[in-house]
Parts: sequence; structure tokens; C-alpha cells
Amino acid sequence: MNIKTPSRLHMTLIDLNGSYGRSGGGIGLTLSDPYFSLKLEPSEKNITIDFKKQYSDEIQDECRRKIENSANLIKEYFNLDTGFHFTVNNAYPPHSGLGSGSQTALATGKLMYDYAKENLLLSKEHENISIVTLGEILKRGISSGIGIFAFENGGFIVDGGYNLKDKGSILPSSGTYYKPPQFCSKFDFPEDWNIVLAIANGDNTVTGVKEDILFAENCPVPRFEVEKLSHIIFMNLIPFLLEKNIEEFGKYINQIQDLGFKKVELGLQPPKIKNLMEKMKEFGAYGVGMSSFGPTLYGITDKNTKEVYKSTKEYLGDDGIVFVSKPQNYGYEKSD
Repeated sequence: MNIKTPSRLHMTLIDLNGSYGRSGGGIGLTLSDPYFSLKLEPSEKNITIDFKKQYSDEIQDECRRKIENSANLIKEYFNLDTGFHFTVNNAYPPHSGLGSGSQTALATGKLMYDYAKENLLLSKEHENISIVTLGEILKRGISSGIGIFAFENGGFIVDGGYNLKDKGSILPSSGTYYKPPQFCSKFDFPEDWNIVLAIANGDNTVTGVKEDILFAENCPVPRFEVEKLSHIIFMNLIPFLLEKNIEEFGKYINQIQDLGFKKVELGLQPPKIKNLMEKMKEFGAYGVGMSSFGPTLYGITDKNTKEVYKSTKEYLGDDGIVFVSKPQNYGYEKSD
């Protein structure tokens, strides 16, 4: 049993102010490349993992950790005694802003759940578990639901965040609240638009305790910025996406980089990241943004893709990688 999952761009969180009764929320885009691919086979009691290709120690260590943690959560929740062997067919770097953690966890959980269902290992109450509930079991989506919704739906995703009466805090990682946020909508992204991805070398990872401290120190963000960001997303960005107006869509991608928590995320980056963003715009990208905490930058292009790719690659040189991806308007794919 095999599964292939897309990656995702997390374009911005929407509301880390909370004045209107909800918090979090965000927008994101599902990508066909890079992708994660995993194979499951039943085995003895243990969880075992190998890799079809040679990967860096960082990628292998993170894959092992995520697969083992996810497998143990699924085994415990569904009371499974079966062992499983996993083969990682394809993986991509963690902590790059492309959502590898959620995709690895959800791929692991989905394969195990489907195997257990097909082999009648589940109790009746567990026979119709949704992807969102699976994410909750795996403790994914605490900060954002974009990864879960990209896994299931693909496309351009709107995450509606949390009811503060339920969660009790505007901080994304709040105590033991593990329920994923509210899915709002998915829109097909124009397939003739391309995404030039640029990942500069360097380690400016923000995870775990460091991430929690950063949110605590910078929240709540100013209310007027949340209001402006919300207006841009719902009255500019999405309508221009639906109208397939790439120039206006790109214009508002540029504007959201200076608002709300995205401004905080960019403020953590070294000058070379901000310089690269400006250069990609000079090279012809209609809009340039940073995914999550970075370092991945994305440029929205169409007929000028080759020029933007070539110029960005020449500018970055050996200090990172540049490649072209496409939007993916559907989620995971599973095969026997």
C-alpha cells in the first residue's frame, strides 16, 4: 500500500489578535513538487523504517522520528497489535517551510488506518474516521490547518482558525488543545500559473519552544493589521485568483508580507532572504512571498517562468537551490 502527498506553501496566518472572537486562520497553496511518498507493509510487532533513496542524515532522522511518533499514536488510539514496515520512497527537507512534518505524519496515519480498516482491525465506532479527526489523533494542525487541508483537498486553501471560547488563547500552541481549525474553502489554482521556489542555504529554524516564545512575545498583533490583511485576502487576493488576474494577485501577495505575523516571520530572516525576495520581483515574478517561517521563497509566474527561474538561479548561485513547481488542485494519492 503506497501513498503520495503534496507539499504546501503557508502564505500567512490571518488573525493573531483575537478581538473578534476567533484566532489563527490562514491561507496556503498545495504544490505537486516536492512531494512525500511512503509504502506500508505489515510486519511483526515493531515499527521498522527504511529508505529507497540516499538522503541526508537530517531528512532521515526527521522522517524516522515523525513516522515512529505517528505510528505509535495510531497504534495506541486504535489498539492495534500489528507491526508495520515503512519504506520512504521520496522525501524532502524538514523545517524548510513546505510542510514535510504534517505530510509525513498524515501519510503514516492514513496508511495505517486504511490497512486496519481493510483487514477488519477497527471497532465499529472507528470505521469512518475523517482526515481532520486523523489529524487530531496525530496532534497535527495545532498552529494551522493548512497542512491537513492540503493533504486532503489540495488547491488554494482558506483555514478559518479557532473559536476562542473553545481554545482560550490566541497563541497557536495552547496547552493541550489539539483540535484542528475550521476548514473554510478550497479554490482551484490556475494550472497555467507556475511557482518558482528558492531555498537559500542557512539554518534559521523556528520550532518547538523557540516557536512558542516567538508567538508569546509578538502576540497579539495590531488589530488594524489583522483588519487590513483580512480585507486584502477576501476582497482582493481571492477574487483576483478566481478572475485569473495574475498581476493583481501577485500585487497583493507582495502586500501581505508586511502585515500581521508574516511581518514578524520575515523579521527573523537574514538580509539575504529579503534581498532575494526583491530580486525575484525584479526578475519578473508578479508576487513573492515566504512560506511559513522560511527559508523557502515562492514567486508567482506564468509565461515568464523561465526568465525568473534562470535569473534567480544565477543570483543565488551555490548558496541554495531553485526549482519550478506547479499547483496541485487535489490532495493525496493512494495505490496498492
